[in-house]
Amino acid sequence: MSQEVCCLKAQLKEQEREISALKNKLAQLEKSHTSALELHDKVRPLIPLKAKPALSNEDIMRYSRQLLLPDLSVQGQLNLSKTSVLIIGCGGLGCPLAQYLAAAGIGRLGLLDYDEVELSNLHRQVLHGEENQGQAKALSAANAVRRLNSTVECIPYHLQLSSENALQLIQQYDIVADCSDNVPTRYLVNDACVLSSKPLVSASALRMEGQLTVYNYRGGPCYRCLYPVPPPPETVTNCSDGGVLGVVPGIMGCFQALEVIKIASGQGSSCGQQLVMFDAQDARFRSIKLRPKQTGCAVCGENPSVTKLVDYESFCGSAATDKCRKLNLLSRDQRITVQDYQSIMDKAEPHLLLDVRPLVEVDICHLPFSLNIPLSSLEERKSEHIQLFQERISQLKQQMAGDCRPPVYVICKLGNDSQKAVQVLEKMSGSEVDSITVKDICGGLMAWAKRIDPTFPQY
Repeated sequence: MSQEVCCLKAQLKEQEREISALKNKLAQLEKSHTSALELHDKVRPLIPLKAKPALSNEDIMRYSRQLLLPDLSVQGQLNLSKTSVLIIGCGGLGCPLAQYLAAAGIGRLGLLDYDEVELSNLHRQVLHGEENQGQAKALSAANAVRRLNSTVECIPYHLQLSSENALQLIQQYDIVADCSDNVPTRYLVNDACVLSSKPLVSASALRMEGQLTVYNYRGGPCYRCLYPVPPPPETVTNCSDGGVLGVVPGIMGCFQALEVIKIASGQGSSCGQQLVMFDAQDARFRSIKLRPKQTGCAVCGENPSVTKLVDYESFCGSAATDKCRKLNLLSRDQRITVQDYQSIMDKAEPHLLLDVRPLVEVDICHLPFSLNIPLSSLEERKSEHIQLFQERISQLKQQMAGDCRPPVYVICKLGNDSQKAVQVLEKMSGSEVDSITVKDICGGLMAWAKRIDPTFPQY
């Protein structure tokens, strides 16, 4: 009996090795398919959609519940079937948007995203699954959409939208939906839509709030009419920095789908000169009337200065990526690496490690020997936190010989807020706190997790 068990175990191990090899081969094939797809879709012109003469029996059954609506009817459904929509970003907004547009019977969907599926995406990017990790988001979303409605033409673009390709892509679609999460891409998409005379359905979501409006639609304003100058990069927060409850972009993506369907079917959108704001905490929507199209607008005004696409990263002073932003506010001598800080710890040099993240992030993970004072408390000069900081500096001075300036090393998640904190502390030195030597730790705790301690949580 024991010999038979050993034999079965050996067979099982061999089968597990074969399965593992097949999985690796499948992953390689999917990656090569994605690469080929990227090159193909960069250059391929699309054949214009042809209007359906009538709905088939299958169409009538599939779309019967919305065909019963007088606002849509048969003609509205036929209009949907001949409309093409380009979705820029297959994330928290783009996933529900693509899902409902495909379900409603839109004629063609273009799905554009440069990124790949990660575990941290799955709580809100509902077209992707655990098995799609490492796969191109555009391809993953396209496969999910095709499973939902095989009659919809779906074209994935695994590429970064840029000034070189935006016009070529956008001119091939009837409606554009901006589901991006960074300022340079918003200006790029807006300008390309204005230059191509395409309506732009734009939404955003952060923390517990969402916003939506429709730009460049029936004489309404464009994005530049409302925001002629981009905000300072250090004031911009995205989901990677500020967080988001997954259902909030889901709601806003569905709202985008609603407005796209209304435009495509011929009903028209009522959001062309309104900003719709959603407060998930109070479960409340409210609308703000926007100022009209501006005659002096740089791109859609009477004498536009923007007549072609420009370098939007330079214009905005930030990268066109949804990834965590990296600020450079300090000189090199004001910063140290995580390896430098590990050396300081190994030598047991007296110092203070100041963690300036919000308490909600400290609860996720922290270095046990750090002192937490949120950046906001430092900026507001909260007396209880300043007093606590002074006490720790005094204790540190007692440990040190002579008149040395106590060293303070500031850390946060990525090394952005820590730089701001260094600037705040330097202004406070000699007044509200004792003189100190303060530096930030480049890359923050996520660099610590990647380069020093792989067991430290990443978020």
